[in-house]
Amino acid sequence: MLFEERPTAEAESSVALAEAVPQLVPRRHLRVMAWAAGVVTAILLTWYLAVHPARAQREAAGVPVPLTAELQQLWSPILDSSRPLAVCIATPSTSSSSAGTASGAFLLGQFLASRKQHLLLTRGDLLSMPEIMMDNVVFVGPVAGNHQIEAVPTDQPIALEPGGVRNRNPRPGEPSFLTDHAAQGSGDTDEAYALISHTPGLYGNGDILSLSGNRISSVMAAVQALTDATLARTVVSHLRTPKGNVPRYFQLVLKVKSMDDMPVDIAYVLHREVSQARQTAVVASR
Repeated sequence: MLFEERPTAEAESSVALAEAVPQLVPRRHLRVMAWAAGVVTAILLTWYLAVHPARAQREAAGVPVPLTAELQQLWSPILDSSRPLAVCIATPSTSSSSAGTASGAFLLGQFLASRKQHLLLTRGDLLSMPEIMMDNVVFVGPVAGNHQIEAVPTDQPIALEPGGVRNRNPRPGEPSFLTDHAAQGSGDTDEAYALISHTPGLYGNGDILSLSGNRISSVMAAVQALTDATLARTVVSHLRTPKGNVPRYFQLVLKVKSMDDMPVDIAYVLHREVSQARQTAVVASR
């Protein structure tokens, strides 16, 4: 007769859990962990470029993007301001949006590192109302769900919504909604829309620049449009008024074609000038 020790219920549970973990991790958790690692890496690199601009410049492999006349027109209200600048990364809602936000923040950090002192990097859920009041803010990623930015009263004619961009007051020939379209098959391109909004800050003071989109590619395209010299030239050509100047506050919609989440074509769609007086009136009425 052979006697064997039977495993206890606790031991059986441990074995079952051990057998289950290898199945769960590759399918679910490893993907989330990979995205999280990418976000953390991009944030740390952006912080490094912001805090150590001189060293970052020395170690950079390429030549920094020259500040052309068009880039100067787009960025001068923020770069020339004595206010500190807070670069705010949208609180991730999905792995897709977090990857686009992190990549955009890294690109923006490279552009701003040597051009702006008193640069703060923070997350959307950590941005405080006093910071919004005292600083200029560049917000990267979808605004929805980031309550501090949403709490700033606005009267904007264009809004980012799930699935596309809403044109609240379409002009003749303009659609009321611009819909994002995913690629239908291998080799096809995604089509999504990016929204750039440069509006007055709280109580009409300072600047809030929002670079947003629902896809990785659209967030990246919004950042590229304001950091790439060629794209900035195109943007300014459309924003320029008959008097030859660029409005300080505006909203701009871009159509973004992409493959594998990388923008391959960025095209102007429409824009609106935002009135500071109207924005201030909205704040005063609330």
